[in-house]
Formats: sequence, structure tokens, C-alpha cells
Amino acid sequence: MTLLLAGDIGGTKTILRLVEISDSSGLQSIYEESYHSGDFPDLVPMVQQFLAKANVPSTPEKACFAIAGPVVNNTAKLTNLVWFLDTERLAQELGIPLISLINDFAAVGYGIFGLSKKDLLTLQVGKNKPEAPIAIIGAGTGLGQGFLIKQGNHYQVFPSEGGHADFAPRNELEFQLLKYLLDKHDIQRVSVERVVSGQGIVAIYQFLRDRKLGTESPEIAQVVRTWEQQAGQSEKTVDPGAAIGKAALEGSDRLSEQTLQLFIDAYGAEAGNLALKLLPYGGLYIAGGIAPKILPLIENSNFLLNFSQKGRMRPLLAEIPVHIILNQQVGLIGAALCAARL
Repeated sequence: MTLLLAGDIGGTKTILRLVEISDSSGLQSIYEESYHSGDFPDLVPMVQQFLAKANVPSTPEKACFAIAGPVVNNTAKLTNLVWFLDTERLAQELGIPLISLINDFAAVGYGIFGLSKKDLLTLQVGKNKPEAPIAIIGAGTGLGQGFLIKQGNHYQVFPSEGGHADFAPRNELEFQLLKYLLDKHDIQRVSVERVVSGQGIVAIYQFLRDRKLGTESPEIAQVVRTWEQQAGQSEKTVDPGAAIGKAALEGSDRLSEQTLQLFIDAYGAEAGNLALKLLPYGGLYIAGGIAPKILPLIENSNFLLNFSQKGRMRPLLAEIPVHIILNQQVGLIGAALCAARL
């Protein structure tokens, strides 16, 4: 029996999980804790506190930590923390022989293989081909993208910065949105992440509001204006993206409904762009925190229409399986599976 340590490390919250791996039962979670990342000067004292509280008889043999940021040469500097992580130093100070750092979206890629049917909602069954690539796209704070290629009996996970590719408007309204964002931010280009993400939901709302294309409700207007007034502050008291999504789900604010409609259309189109580049007949998986929260809106929208509306390539995209990941701990699952492979 082997003891593993998995971690999902973010600028705000870190989740640590101890996992046992055995031939008979596979991976079994035995202990888990969540911490406020800013309460610790480094990952090492957090892990030491975690292991002391878990009270396990031995130190884990392997560990994998998913990092919200780039991993270069086995090192990572977190964007919103002063932490600088290095696998060699971590192994020495924690006494864990094998440690890996991976990008949080790469962890989602590994995590796909630890999901059950109840963790997924299938939007399009398609025609699965086991040897084909797998694609991942996920809107949350930003827009993550990645892909998996089968090599022998395992898949290798490749992260991507595809979310920073250019936003490609497809109709008059989206061209107006592009021009609005260029002018508002005084920039030369607009990445697709500025539209298909949590910040994108707010940007679309502001665009529709400022262009008088919809009528605000007093409640949502107050939330958005409070957020705008707090621009530049490290601590914000409101989450306009969440408020807009909730109002759209409830059908209580027409401008919020219009915002989510435009957001979902753009999300579907970008998922289709990724699918064209990879032809992921092994499946395209929609990750991130937004999709599960607005599930009814996606199911009753033109997401799949915009996904497949690629001219002569439409028949190809109709055969790609499309799934939404419902389990928000997929990255933690992936870190554990990655640790098991070390």
C-alpha cells in the first residue's frame, strides 16, 4: 500500500488530500483539509501542519501539487502569493522522495480519468474513438485550454495558452463588443479570455448596458456599480459575475439573460475552434467553475449550434463527444492520479 499526497493550490484557497493506493481498491481518499493560502508563508509549513493533524504512521511516498499558474523547470511562482515552489526543496524539507508540480489545468486533464458517469453531463454523444486526442476547455476566472494525446497505455497531458488567442467576432453584435473592449481598455487586441470567462460575463453586461441594448434592474445595477467603484482594490465586497448569472438563471433580470446568452454563444464558438484544431474524438470536456453553475442555461441554449457552426466542417464536429464536468474537485483527483504515476 502506497500513501500519496495531492494538493490543489490557489492564491486564495489550498486543498490537501491524503490518498492510499492499493492493487485491490485503487485510489482511496483517507483525509482532506482546506486552508486559506495567505495564512502561511510557504507550502511547507501548511503540509507539515496537515500531516500532523492527519496523524498517519508514515510520510507519503509521492506528492503532486496542482498550481494556479505556469510551472517551469519544476518550479512555480504563484501569482497572488509570495510563495516560490521548487520540487527539489519541497522534497528535502518535507521528506517526500517524489514530488511533482503541474499546472492546475493539466491536473484537470489527469482528473478526467478519475471521474464517474455522475460527474459528467453529456451535451453531445458523438462517436468516441479511444485512440483520438482529448480536449479540455474551461471558463472560470480565466479561460483554460489543454489537450491529451495517448502514448502507449497512458495519456500525456499538454497545457495550452489558447485562452489568450484572439477573440473572433462572428456577427454585428460581437463586432460591436470587440470595438467596445478595444476602446474601453485602450488596447490593440482582445483575447477570447476577455469574453469567455468570469470577467467576460461582466464585460458583456457593461457593453450591453453602455450601448443601451438592454434595461438594467436596480438590484444588479447596484452590484455592478459597487464592483466598478472598487476597481483596483485588492478586496472586493461583491461578485458581479455570480450576481448576473444568478439573475439570468432566475429570469429576474432581462439584461443578465442577454449577457449570458451572448456569453454562452461565444463559449460554444470557442469550444468549436479548439475542436477544429485538435479533432478530439476522444471527447471535448468543459471544465471550470462557470458551466456547472449555469447548467440549465447551457442545456437550453445555442451552445452546440455555435460549437458546430463551422461551415463545411460541421459534420466533423457533430461526431465529437462533448461533456460538462460537474465534479469541481477534478483537479485534486488529477493531482492524485499524477502522483500515482510518479
